This record gives sequence, structure tokens and C-alpha cells, in this order.
Amino acid sequence: MKKITLLLALAAALQFGQATAGEPLRIGATPVPHAEILELIKPQLAKQGIELDIKVFTDYVQPNLQVDQKHLDANYFQTKPYLDSFNTGKGTELVIVQGVHVEPFGGYSDKYKSLEELPDGATIAIPNEGSNSGRALLLLQKAGLLELKDPSNALATPSDIASNPRKFKFRQLESAMLPRVLNQVDLAMINTNYALEAKLNPNEDALVIEGSDSPYVNYLVARPDNRDSAAIKKLAEALTSPEVKAFIEQKYSGAVLPAF
Repeated sequence: MKKITLLLALAAALQFGQATAGEPLRIGATPVPHAEILELIKPQLAKQGIELDIKVFTDYVQPNLQVDQKHLDANYFQTKPYLDSFNTGKGTELVIVQGVHVEPFGGYSDKYKSLEELPDGATIAIPNEGSNSGRALLLLQKAGLLELKDPSNALATPSDIASNPRKFKFRQLESAMLPRVLNQVDLAMINTNYALEAKLNPNEDALVIEGSDSPYVNYLVARPDNRDSAAIKKLAEALTSPEVKAFIEQKYSGAVLPAF
């Protein structure tokens, strides 16, 4: 009877995707800086009895789907506007656990050294995900290149542009693709994680970039059923430790900023 009860308890734990003793804590992340930061805290968590199993993704969709489907326990790669948009669009109920860092979003060009050099009718590549599309257009609006119908619309798309006096053309692509088309467009609006992977230096190479007051914090995200588990709480504590803060400040030199 005891054996049956133990097996049922183990099955329940597996069903709800919660790490139990002896099981790894499965976390989805994009390569830079998220997976690098997780690798830093891996030994620290191991000392607390938590084996961190880091699954690296190059897109923004699968890490959320796999947490929702309980193939992962949590993920670390996204902002709240993106999460809100994903939950609404996919019918998921993923939840924020802890804010960790900010990656100032920027615009890059292989052809021009300043926004003033952009010709009329220039082609600008922006992300095709709702929140990142809006983030790119809001930054271009702040730089004085266009005006949106709703100046605060975090989910704006090119159809929401009210004024485009220089007749810029917009190409919407998956975020991960944007560094690869730099030589095909006049300006590309790129998330810092992908810029860093492409060996771009946001502080030196960006023609326009968000300030340190950016509201787009990157969060550790889980599900309602496991957000308060002991393992997730320990992970959140490790991600906001003095060691992580120092690592972010030293390794990324302002391209990534601690949010705690």
C-alpha cells in the first residue's frame, strides 16, 4: 500500500511539472544573456540540491509553449508586454515570478552611421511579434522618425502609424532573423540578446537605443501551479543575487542592466 501511495505521489509531481528531490529543474532560455546567467548560478543551486537543466531556444514561442505543456518548469527570456500578448493570443496563463534584467532595445545599420543619414523611403526591419513590433515603433517615434495613432501603444504595428513623413518602408520578421538581414535593409530594430549573439555592441553600434529607464524588464516566468514551489523560489533568489548583478555589470558593459 505504501508503495502504491509513493508511486501515485511521484506521478502527481511529474504530471504538474514540479521538480522534486532528485529531479532537475528544467528552464528554457535564449542563449545570450539568459542561458549565460543561468550557467553562472548552476553551481550555486547545486549546493542547495537543485540540478538546473537549461534548455536553449532561439525563438520566443517554444519556451512558453513548453512551460504551458509542462515539458519545462519555467523560462527566462521575455518582457511583460510580450508575455501578456502571448497569454492573450495563445490562451495560456503563464505568470511572472521575478524580474532580472533589462536589455535596451536598439536600431542597427550596416550602411549608415546615424539616423540622419537614412534616406527617404529607407527600409526598416522590425520584429513581427506584437510587443516587440510595438517596442521598435515606440523607439522610432521617440527618435522623431514617425508618429503613432496612439503614442503609447505597446502593441503597435506599421498599420498603427499616423505619420511617416519620410515614407519609410517596414519589413516585419522574426526577431532572431533581424541580425541576418542587416546587409539587406537600411535599419534593423534588434533585441539586445540577438544583437549580442551577432557580435554587435549595443553601446557602440546602435544608431538609436533605449535608455536605462526602459520598462522592458526580462522576467523569470512559470505557471500558477508551480510559481511558489521551493525550487522556483530558490532559482529566483539566485537570479537576483549580488553575484549575478556583478556578472551582468562586468560582462555586458551596459548592454544588459540589472533590474534588481
